[in-house]
Amino acid sequence: MKNVAALMLISSIALVSCKKETATITKVDPKTGKTVTVEVPADSVAKVAENPAIKDSAGVFTQTFKLEKGKTYPLTTYQRDVKTMEDPQGKTITATSESTDEMSFTINDIKGNVYDMTLNLVAKRNSQSAQGKTVIVDTKLAIPKEDDLKMIWNINKALTGNKLNMKMDTKGNVVSITGFDAVYTKVTAAVGTLIKDANQKASVVASLKETFNEKVLKDQLNKNLTIIPKKGVKIGEKWTTSENADPSGSIKVTSNYILKSVGNGTAEISVTGGIPKKTEKKTQGPITHSLSSELAQNGTIKFDQSTGWITNQNIDVKTTQVETISDGKQSQSMKSTSKSSVMVNPSAK
Repeated sequence: MKNVAALMLISSIALVSCKKETATITKVDPKTGKTVTVEVPADSVAKVAENPAIKDSAGVFTQTFKLEKGKTYPLTTYQRDVKTMEDPQGKTITATSESTDEMSFTINDIKGNVYDMTLNLVAKRNSQSAQGKTVIVDTKLAIPKEDDLKMIWNINKALTGNKLNMKMDTKGNVVSITGFDAVYTKVTAAVGTLIKDANQKASVVASLKETFNEKVLKDQLNKNLTIIPKKGVKIGEKWTTSENADPSGSIKVTSNYILKSVGNGTAEISVTGGIPKKTEKKTQGPITHSLSSELAQNGTIKFDQSTGWITNQNIDVKTTQVETISDGKQSQSMKSTSKSSVMVNPSAK
């Protein structure tokens, strides 16, 4: 018992004499919604650059980029969709699809406020699972044996392993992306090994050019890399953006952002919103056809406070669609539900 008491005394002395230093971080109190400053152990706080990329002036935070020459920054996008369809008899069919696009950015030079960088197209992976069967097309794996998958693999393989030249300023504006012609040439050669008809080959390459070009890639990167408005926001402040969900622009996806916290080396932003429930009805004689749909999203986006680079995004999206046909006496409905996870740099969760 004396030994135990002695150990307890030594422990008490150690605790008193080794009082840890503390640091402060600023965040939104989830109960009150107010901005608060709390003390945390200093060794639990990530080291932040003296003049960080995401910083405040009079409580207003702005986002810039402070990237280092010679360093490479990851940007892997991942999406998982689980779609369930229910017929009028209540029978359900579920299908799962996954897609991964792995990219990275190497900083070659910094001239004034513009970064000269290499955009590395590293790898692509797609998989689909339904009714107990799974098919995978992965550029890191061998070409699939199935004929209908060989074309996809060949195109993806020709796309990856390429390097584009990109210029971006320190505020996150993508100035230019070049080098697409070399990629198109490589894809054309790959398609030629499976398609001999010149018109079909040209059609495949033309389709690729519509979805993989400077404008499309610029739009994608601008959405992923810069979220905080140029004017800056305070902690707890909300801002909203919207984009077209269909070609006509009649349906828009709304995204509501709130700067939740800045501290411990991370700026965290919450995301909500979606598409409100909308119902369309068409009647022809005694038959009424109605279609209702809605989309809801919820998640977080995190940025490295020192560099301004995105470290992680994890957003859940749920889409529900119900199609009903009625003759006034009886009706039948088909329901489709899709649950998606949209991530950036998923390994950094």
